[in-house]
Amino acid sequence: MNYKKLVAEKIKENVDLELDVIERIIEIPPKPEMGDYSFPCFQLAKVLRKAPNVIAVELKNKIDTECFSKIENLGPYLNFFVDRDIFTKDIINKILVEKDNYGKSPERANKNIVIEFSSPNIAKPFHVGHLFSTAIGNSLYKMMDFQGYNCTRINHLGDWGTQFGKLISAYKRWCNEDELLKDPIKELLRIYVKFHEEAEKNPSLEDEGRMYFKKLEDGEEEEVKLWKKFKKLSLEKFSKVYDELGVEFDSYAGESFYTDKMDSVVDEIDKCGLLKESNGAKVVMLDKYNMPPCIIKKSDGATIYATRDLAAAVYRKKTYDFDKCIYVVGMDQSLHFRQVFTTLKLMGNTWANSCIHVGFGLVKFANKKLSTRKGDVIFLEDLLDKSINRTLQIIQDKNPDLEDKESVAKKIGIGAVIFTYLKNNREKDIIFDWDEMLSFDGETGPYVQYSYARGKSILRKAGESIEDCGYYGINSEEEFELVKTLSRFNSQIVNAIDKLEPFIVTRYSIDVAKAFNKFYNSCSILNTEDEKIKNFRLRLVEASCQVIKNALNLLGIQVVDRM
Repeated sequence: MNYKKLVAEKIKENVDLELDVIERIIEIPPKPEMGDYSFPCFQLAKVLRKAPNVIAVELKNKIDTECFSKIENLGPYLNFFVDRDIFTKDIINKILVEKDNYGKSPERANKNIVIEFSSPNIAKPFHVGHLFSTAIGNSLYKMMDFQGYNCTRINHLGDWGTQFGKLISAYKRWCNEDELLKDPIKELLRIYVKFHEEAEKNPSLEDEGRMYFKKLEDGEEEEVKLWKKFKKLSLEKFSKVYDELGVEFDSYAGESFYTDKMDSVVDEIDKCGLLKESNGAKVVMLDKYNMPPCIIKKSDGATIYATRDLAAAVYRKKTYDFDKCIYVVGMDQSLHFRQVFTTLKLMGNTWANSCIHVGFGLVKFANKKLSTRKGDVIFLEDLLDKSINRTLQIIQDKNPDLEDKESVAKKIGIGAVIFTYLKNNREKDIIFDWDEMLSFDGETGPYVQYSYARGKSILRKAGESIEDCGYYGINSEEEFELVKTLSRFNSQIVNAIDKLEPFIVTRYSIDVAKAFNKFYNSCSILNTEDEKIKNFRLRLVEASCQVIKNALNLLGIQVVDRM
């Protein structure tokens, strides 16, 4: 039973508000003694021309208490107290019947969502900054897919642009073929960095880079052959990282995919009377919208990534008929997307309002901003390996007899990194602190995974499968607070999707772990003499493990049964 919806339906019978509006208004009171659900009556004051506290009293007298132990008004709030035993039975049974499906609400099925995320640059390292987009996009995909959306995951590879002209120039001048075979990405990064160092001394190199890119755009055989070589080497390296993270894509259509689709878009912009000349370049003027011009073609006739994003948006709408097209790209690209979306609207594409930029902050180590041009990057592979090795050492110190330590360390170590990226509002910068990130105490991935493993340990010690004895009597506040926390899983997923904020589910997983450990520390489970209470508490442990597992899965994190 959906108690929040039940509260909304009872209120709906007596007020002229839409059901979904009422559901959004309903709150969870800050203290248990104030009830389990609360409806603030402020929004009804203007409509009914009465004080909110008067409305609360009148509603209390009109609503029956069926399925609730009591309904009370407290000032302008109408507070609902659920029947604890019925509520507990409903929630635990629902979790243990639905298992991996608990939390779903597939009424949003048949909506088409395109999610562009990760999108590393070819011939450059997959560094720690790329994981921000990858973790957010993968989590949003998992949540939306879980809720029944028809999702398409696109890895919009950075495989086109002037940087490839620069790289071709650098390759011809300084590449060491032996090093390229040994570690292609590091060698390509070395020569790319060297190009920018040398270009500061000799600016004509920039012209040479632009010249090589123009040759690439024109389909010159040698330049195309080198570009394909860079791309093949990069994708082989990227696939290993994605396998480690458990991330998959439905399309790897990068910027180069749209090279033969840009002319028609440029023609369409021109037909709309939007294309203007500015210093030799072709642009769309956006000063009316307090933005600089959106460059469509540079003065040398070469395209820019805005042109490719315009072509990509048009292609995606035709191909996937999306209800939303989500771009998980850093906050520093906010202006770019505002320009692209505004240009799409000016072209007469009303669906441009369904294009959404999901921005995120920076990844910092010791207050140092990463820069590929300066070679100042931290490879993601190195970060993951470091996390796994540190976790393995912690396990070795705490539980040296644990079986399959390497596999456990890998799941916890990678999970700890992903959890760190998804723990806070996505627009907030990440500053890595190894001790905090890998701590088994506090608001961390290992803490949540440890809570799951603790629950599984209890269930193993209990031995036989736990039958439903029909007893759901709440004996403590800790039990009921845990049940209430478990009941909120679906609403947290929906909230995370609506706000495009995975951290809502990350924080929820912490709340479940905290409520579970509070219950564990306050209530005897295996040593309870009353078999009915013991059995009920074991089922509550099992339900808690299931919800933690489901929540972590939506974040792209695996659980471990032992640690």
